[in-house]
Amino acid sequence: MPAVFLKNRALIRVSGADAEAFLHNLITTDIVSLSASEARPGALLTPQGKILFDFMIWRDGADFIIETDAGQRDALLKRLAMYKLHAAVTLEPVEEQGVTVSWDEEAAEGVADSRFAKAGGVLLIRRGNHGTADPMLYDALRAAHGIAISGADFALQDAFPHDVLLDLNGGLSFRKGCYVGQEVVSRMQHRGTARRRVVSVSADADLPATGTEITAAGKPVGALGTVVGSNGLAIVRIDRVGEAIASGIPLLAGETTVSLRLPPWSGLNFPASADEASA
Repeated sequence: MPAVFLKNRALIRVSGADAEAFLHNLITTDIVSLSASEARPGALLTPQGKILFDFMIWRDGADFIIETDAGQRDALLKRLAMYKLHAAVTLEPVEEQGVTVSWDEEAAEGVADSRFAKAGGVLLIRRGNHGTADPMLYDALRAAHGIAISGADFALQDAFPHDVLLDLNGGLSFRKGCYVGQEVVSRMQHRGTARRRVVSVSADADLPATGTEITAAGKPVGALGTVVGSNGLAIVRIDRVGEAIASGIPLLAGETTVSLRLPPWSGLNFPASADEASA
């Protein structure tokens, strides 16, 4: 059973009588329907609908645990405190650093990551250091399933939730009331204007470095994110990729020919034309 310690993750505890309502009305995730055994992705958005912070969230008894990048935690705490006002909510950092992720059919401890559940797998998250496997195994698993994280795959304040598939992996609710940035992402959803999407990338040789531009006929279509040998992730313009594929134009990451695949669990396809992308 692979078990990987992610030392660069940090935790926030949200507690108090108003904790559920506070979070439900602020972040992208549907908190009310969150079960005790599940961890869901989520984000706090800018008013313009872009991802200001990304994280995983789960219940811990009557409280909630937010797991985020260690470099984001203090800023996220401050931002959450700005919205607290007079709500009966306590926000505090959890002293324990890092989380352990484990996967395969024998995994038995932790909360189930809904991103991998959507992809047909089981990955469990638990607090603290319980892992000995190479962290690259987890990156490879994310690359195979099309699961992006900030820092490695996109910059904060530069991506919409649709870009990183939050609309499809349980991290973005369209059924609850307003939250920060909700109007923008709802408009994108109803108009079908999402063009940038996460794809899995593969090549016959090792991929170039993260950040390398992906091009078709010399024109940019996206950039590499996570890279693990000859496999990785990227966020690309699927309309431009679809046109290149339909026209038989090779896709290149730097000088390396690559193949791009939308995650099968997403139900998405590369549109063959701009008209189809707008449909």
